[in-house]
Amino acid sequence: MSDKASINLDGTSYDLPVIVGTENEKAVDISKLRDLSGFITLDPGYKNTGATKSAITFLDGEKGILRYRGYPIEQLAEKSTFLEVAYLLIYGELPKKEVLEKFRADIKKQMMIHEDMKNFFAGFPSKSHPMGKLSCLVGALSAFYPESLNPNLTDEEEDQTIINLLAKMPTIVSWIQKKSLGHPVVYPKNNLGYIDNFLNMLFGEVNDEKTFDPVVIDAMHKLLILHADHEQNCSTSTVRIVGSSNANLYASVASGINALWGPLHGGANQAVIEMLEAIKNDGGDAEKYLAKAKDKNDPFRLMGFGHRVYKNFDPRAKIIKKACDDILEKLGVQDPVLDIAKRLEEAALNDQYFIDRKLYPNVDFYSGIIYRALGFKADMFTVLFALGRLPGWIAQWKEMRENKEPIGRPRQVYVGHTERDYVEFSNR
Repeated sequence: MSDKASINLDGTSYDLPVIVGTENEKAVDISKLRDLSGFITLDPGYKNTGATKSAITFLDGEKGILRYRGYPIEQLAEKSTFLEVAYLLIYGELPKKEVLEKFRADIKKQMMIHEDMKNFFAGFPSKSHPMGKLSCLVGALSAFYPESLNPNLTDEEEDQTIINLLAKMPTIVSWIQKKSLGHPVVYPKNNLGYIDNFLNMLFGEVNDEKTFDPVVIDAMHKLLILHADHEQNCSTSTVRIVGSSNANLYASVASGINALWGPLHGGANQAVIEMLEAIKNDGGDAEKYLAKAKDKNDPFRLMGFGHRVYKNFDPRAKIIKKACDDILEKLGVQDPVLDIAKRLEEAALNDQYFIDRKLYPNVDFYSGIIYRALGFKADMFTVLFALGRLPGWIAQWKEMRENKEPIGRPRQVYVGHTERDYVEFSNR
């Protein structure tokens, strides 16, 4: 294959370099196109535009492949813990035993958050969305750790900031849950692991440490691992472009949280449960809504089915479906909403209409069901997604800094008025 691509503009031919990735992905490097020709490219939504070269995550939507640092997601979900995967994403390699033990110990030491952060909750309206609180509290960490504002952090300082954020995020999430219920917060305990600590802070009581079934703990590890990174999606791209201004890690991740909040991105698992609730409130007739989904003239759409990137199947959905089935069986949950979900799932996996269009249940569908079964309110689902995605955001921010990438600055094609003279107020 040629290492150059030619483009003819206004009668002049320009040769542009062709970049080939390690998985044979091909790209035309247009970084010099404007300087050479005066032209830019137009790609709404950046669907065909590579913003960076990254060594973190490989995704092939046509083949249903997802790998972190070269490791298949199936193997990581089966064999790894969440913190092991977090280390892999951030630092590039699976940690040796002593490295992982130190990583866990360093995180455990930093899980407490400043008591003054309790004051934030007094100012939040009682019905404020947890994602708004999360973005505010994560962004505020930079005020408690002003040393993070230095754009020229040493490796040791950067590592400390990374440890701080990984450690404090589950505590912040648990406080959001507890405060929304009017319950006293539960502090992290030194004798518990990362996931155990997180679940205890969420569901335990001040005077009663709670233990959790291994099936639940395993499912939480899998959920967080499966959400840990997903290439250059909306929130990840936001973290990188904000970080490219030399914004600190806390501010950059807070921006990613806000991007994740949208129902077309991280809010999809909340939208799944809200859809199921609506079906239940309308009589619970799943078949009626399946017919609506097939009717091209009906605005109703099934949330949690299909995927913008995966054109065949979502490899994460296969993994989390089993975890979902295990959770429901183990907990013996009796919930009409989850019964509706099972009917929709069965129909989508067997109905030719959905099979032909490859509209299979995706990771958002199953994660929403699991979170509901565990007792989370729907508006907490995206917050849990953010906790899972945190290692990926950190890894992408770190890689962007190490690559010394320039500040993000997209171009546009202007389609407004040409020059015109100011009209005096009396003449309008």
